[in-house]
Amino acid sequence: MRDILLAFGRALRSLGRKGVFVHLVWPSLVALVVWMTIAILSWSTLVEAIVGWIQGWAFVGEWIATSEIGGAATLIVVEIALALGFLPLIYVTAALLVAVFALPMMLERVAMRDYGDLELRRGGSNLGSAWNAVVAGLLFLFGMVASLPLWLIPGAGLVASVMLTAWLNQRAFGYDALMLHADGEELKRLPRVQRTSMLLLGGGCALLAYVPFVNLVAPAFCGLAFVHFMLEALRRERIERGVSVLDALPVPQVRE
Repeated sequence: MRDILLAFGRALRSLGRKGVFVHLVWPSLVALVVWMTIAILSWSTLVEAIVGWIQGWAFVGEWIATSEIGGAATLIVVEIALALGFLPLIYVTAALLVAVFALPMMLERVAMRDYGDLELRRGGSNLGSAWNAVVAGLLFLFGMVASLPLWLIPGAGLVASVMLTAWLNQRAFGYDALMLHADGEELKRLPRVQRTSMLLLGGGCALLAYVPFVNLVAPAFCGLAFVHFMLEALRRERIERGVSVLDALPVPQVRE
């Protein structure tokens, strides 16, 4: 837990770096505009389709169709669930934009300043990052679709969404955070060793997606936190294995 809190603290500190904050905002704004447009254009159709699906259920569907109170309550629950359902879609879209575009740009600036003593072994690539992000996003969406019935149970859908988002965070950002500094073997092994801590870190970031206004920067902030967490873990592991650590780059050499 200490390492997770340390990663969050360092991520907050990194927000003041030149060229970092802009990448914190634009992915979420783009995702928000895209999904709000989709929601506005398809809201009535989606609500009618979901209510019709529920009315087809045995016993419950008949009661909803014949009861004004049941129909009104069902409509309210469906609209709330649908609105909440768009939040993880906005998040996953922003997370993919962060993983593929924003995080590599932030990684260079943050790593040169705070982890200049780590040797660059370039075990990953931008193509690998993009592929990893796409696979993670598709699996996340599959999990969201599979968990849709849980949204009819108060609280269950939210728990499922947070757990899936935690998994998405550790899968998407774990690779990107290490791709420049870790070699191929470290890139595969370190996420396995740190899986539990990465899920906890990803879960903490997932909760930020449900905090108003904070959720606008949650995906990119999560990416920053993973950069600090994974690079610090890599640094400690190399020291424990007796791997020599480079002298840190002088601060004036860092490109801003």
